[in-house]
Amino acid sequence: MASDSLPLLTLPVHQALLAARDAGQSSVEVSLDLGRSRHTVALAADHWGWREQRFAYADVCKDRTIYHWDGAGFVPVSRFGASLIKLVPTHWGPPTFEIDGIKMLPTEQVSPYDDAQRKVGLIQPQGKVVLDTCGGLGYFAAWCLQGGARQILSFEKNPDVIWLRTLNPWSPDHRLPSALQLQQGDVADAITALTSASVDAILHDPPRFGIAGELYSQRFYDELARVIRPRGRLFHYTGAPNRLTSRRDVPSEVAGRLQRAGFRTEFNGDGVLATRGAGR
Repeated sequence: MASDSLPLLTLPVHQALLAARDAGQSSVEVSLDLGRSRHTVALAADHWGWREQRFAYADVCKDRTIYHWDGAGFVPVSRFGASLIKLVPTHWGPPTFEIDGIKMLPTEQVSPYDDAQRKVGLIQPQGKVVLDTCGGLGYFAAWCLQGGARQILSFEKNPDVIWLRTLNPWSPDHRLPSALQLQQGDVADAITALTSASVDAILHDPPRFGIAGELYSQRFYDELARVIRPRGRLFHYTGAPNRLTSRRDVPSEVAGRLQRAGFRTEFNGDGVLATRGAGR
């Protein structure tokens, strides 16, 4: 897992540090890696210490924000380029992320990390070459690695999201030798260079239709059908966007396009599970 960012600070951790200091304690146990493990830190009036390094107490620590140490102080794990990219804490531990305030992973009913585990289990990654179309924080890739995938071809269009992964302890470290091959690029373009029938399974978790409509197109689904081997499994996250406001049924639309591309489909949780037919 990535660890460049440690220690990480959230509002509950910051409050625990201050409360222990004000209570006269010389140390306190907290998590500095978003719940992956626990750490004992030494407390002083104007700083706290961990791993023989001193850290000033944060002047500002807001809810729904994760901070990392930049050498001088704690700063938010966020970047603003073409859009605002932000790592966001959850009460589960593993964080989600937002692009211009839009949450990219489900967090209300389940941990985004556990949610990824369930979905990866649907495609049974053991020994397989897996196409991970929209890498995000890498939770799909992490579970594919744990599930024994032979190779994971992962694409992420946004370089700032890839930067978030280097600061997120729950993301797999794509810079280390492993079965994971992460490429910065738009999968809608990159998929055309993949060899036909070259992957065994696909995980497709695109941004919502209004942001990345090309990843819901018949053309793209035809490419997914081309690159996956016969009887290969695909899980497509859809959610249920616009159902209440426009009565649009995105999961059914997705299922219909996948069927036209040569997949057999069934609804599964918040997405569509599909199996490539033996022929078209």
